[in-house]
Formats: sequence, C-alpha cells, structure tokens
Amino acid sequence: MSETQTAPLTGKALLQKVKELSHLPRRETAMQCGYYATTKNNQTRVNLTDFYNAVLAAKGIPLDPEGSRDGRGREPTYRVSVHRNGQIVIGSTYTEAMGLEPGDEFEIKLGYKHIHLKQLDEEEEENGQEA
Repeated sequence: MSETQTAPLTGKALLQKVKELSHLPRRETAMQCGYYATTKNNQTRVNLTDFYNAVLAAKGIPLDPEGSRDGRGREPTYRVSVHRNGQIVIGSTYTEAMGLEPGDEFEIKLGYKHIHLKQLDEEEEENGQEA
C-alpha cells in the first residue's frame, strides 16, 4: 500500500480509517492515516503525537483548548502542600479556571483529612451578617 504523502486525515475520516486498520500496529495505522514525514535520508518518521491528538480531537476531546495556555508557567497538578507557616496557597491557575475574582469569599468546612471550600453568594453573605 505505497501512497504519496497527502494531508493527514482528520475528523470522521480519521476515525473511520483507524477503525478499518484496527488490526495493524499503531505506528502503521498512524502512517496509513498520513501522520508521518520523510527525512533528508529518505527515512520515514511516524508522528504518533499528532496522530493521537487528531484522534482525540476527532472524538471531541481536545487536549489543549484554545487560549488555555500561553506557553508560560507550569501545568496545574491539582495538588497543594502545607507551607512551613501552616498556610495552603491555591494558585491563580485554579482561581482563573473557576472564574474567581479578588474579594470572593468562601466558607471553610473541615472534614477528616479533607477541606471543602464553599463559595458564598452575595445573598448568603448578607443573610449571614444580619443574623
């Protein structure tokens, strides 16, 4: 099945081809779907990363939503640790993802080995202050 290189398959066409080639190894499947490049020495290099990203995107699972990363900083780990002074800091990545603004308030509920933060609405704040 020797073909000249064309644009890699995407979307439904990619998913259909992957299904048809399910009996082949993943590198061969990626190559048959157009996810490869030929080097100066006429060697073929399969681009599995782009292939996997295209398959996920075709299934509606984008790995990098537009505007989510600007190339700076670290990826969120969804973990925090207690600092020497006993404080726990929640980074701006998380507060931005939640759409929080400076001054937003939370009620802290302590459980056995967990902490729940419940965002207070303006109505709840007013009711709580009046009581």
